[in-house]
Amino acid sequence: MATSRAAKKQTAAFAKDLLDVAAMPRRQVDALLRLAAALKAKLRRGTPHSLLEGKTLGLLFQKPSTRTRVSFEAGMNQLGGHAMVLPMGEIQLSRGESVADTARVLSRYLDGIVIRTYDHGIVQEWAEEATMPVINGLTDLSHPCQALSDLLTIKEKKGHLKGLKLAYIGDGNNVANSLIEAAAKVGMHIALGCPVGYQPDQHVVDRARLEAARNGSVIEMDIDPQIAVKDADVLYTDVWISMGREREQARRLRTLAPYQVNGRLLQKAKSDAIVMHCLPAHRGEEITAEVLDGKQSVIIDQAENRLHMQKAILVQLLTQKKGRA
Repeated sequence: MATSRAAKKQTAAFAKDLLDVAAMPRRQVDALLRLAAALKAKLRRGTPHSLLEGKTLGLLFQKPSTRTRVSFEAGMNQLGGHAMVLPMGEIQLSRGESVADTARVLSRYLDGIVIRTYDHGIVQEWAEEATMPVINGLTDLSHPCQALSDLLTIKEKKGHLKGLKLAYIGDGNNVANSLIEAAAKVGMHIALGCPVGYQPDQHVVDRARLEAARNGSVIEMDIDPQIAVKDADVLYTDVWISMGREREQARRLRTLAPYQVNGRLLQKAKSDAIVMHCLPAHRGEEITAEVLDGKQSVIIDQAENRLHMQKAILVQLLTQKKGRA
C-alpha cells in the first residue's frame, strides 16, 4: 500500500478545502500530480486502491454537469467509498435553510462535499461553516479541479511544466482564471488572447503575476489571438457561452468570432503544440472540427484525466483528520 502511505504523508499539513489553485502551496500541487499519476497507473494495472473505504462524499450541484459529476462519482466508487448526489431543488436549502446550518449538519453525515454553483462566495461560506473538506466543483470565478487535471495532462504529454507556454484563446472565463493561477504556480508561461470585455478577472491576474514572478514565468494579456498563440506549446480554448450567459449568445458569437481556434491559428503555435479544450465543445464556434478531432488534439485524454486528478484530490483531502463541529 505504498500509495496509501504516500497519501497520508502528503496530506499532513494541507488546507482543509480546495477553493482555488492560488491558495494551494506549490508542494500540494506537486503532491496531487504525483498521486494522480500513481492512481492512474494502479487503475490501468487493475490494482485495487480502496483508499477511501467507508467514506461518503456529497455532490451538491446547482449547475448541470457531465465530467465533474461522473468523474467524482466513479472516482469515489473506485476508491471504495460512496458518492451521494444532492440536487439543490430537493434539499431544504432551496426553501431558505441557511448555508451555515446545512454545512454544520452535513459535516456530521459526510466526509467531504463537492459544490458546483454560480457565486464563488457560496463555496467560501461553506468552507467557513463546514468541518468537512469543501471542494469547488466550479463557480463563476474559478474551476480549480479542471486546471489541476490539465496540469496532469500537459505534464504527461510534454514531460514537464516549467518553461512551457500555454496560449488561452477566447472568453476569459472561470477556466481561464484557474489556468492562470495554475500556470503561475508551476512556472509555466501563459498568454491570453481575449477581446475587450471578455478578459479574465483582474484580481486573479494581479495576484497570479506576483507568484509567476517568483517562479520565473510570465502572464501576458492581449486582444490579438495571433500574438498570444505565437510559439505556444499548448493551445487552449473553451466555450463562448458559459452556463448563465445564454442571454448574451448573439453578442458573444459576434464578438468572439475572430477568436476561433482553427487550422490557421494553430499554425502560429509550435509544430508539436497540443490542443486542449475542457468540453463540452461547440464545433464551428470556438474551435473547428478539424482541430478538435485532429492529430494534435489531446482533448479526450484531457477529459479522462479529470477522473484521476479528482481521485487524487479526494484522497488528499478526505484522509486528513476531520475537525469538530
